[in-house]
Amino acid sequence: QVPLVESGGGLVQAGGSLRLSCAASGSIFSINLMGWYRQAPGKQRERVATINNSGTTNYAASVKGRFTISRDNAKNTLYLQMNSLKPEDTAVYYCATMGVFGSVRSWGQGTQVTVSS
Repeated sequence: QVPLVESGGGLVQAGGSLRLSCAASGSIFSINLMGWYRQAPGKQRERVATINNSGTTNYAASVKGRFTISRDNAKNTLYLQMNSLKPEDTAVYYCATMGVFGSVRSWGQGTQVTVSS
């Protein structure tokens, strides 16, 4: 329903940090649930983190303690702060808006994150 554009991906060494941004072309105030997904070649797309309008977050076990999802409704932007990056974090990262039961309603175009050893 709201076009999304990710940015901030790139190449980083293991142990480094990266901050991804997802800019919406319209207001996200009325979108309760948003999240980040990632997909590596040959692997299924997996949910990395979600956040609702109350600030409640959920994280995949593989990123807990390292990644932080946040949103700024005033700026219509979703963020993913990634710290202590590992080579296995290498993937295309997508932001998404979700409807009921966590179903994805829209995707961004994706941004590549590559973590070198």
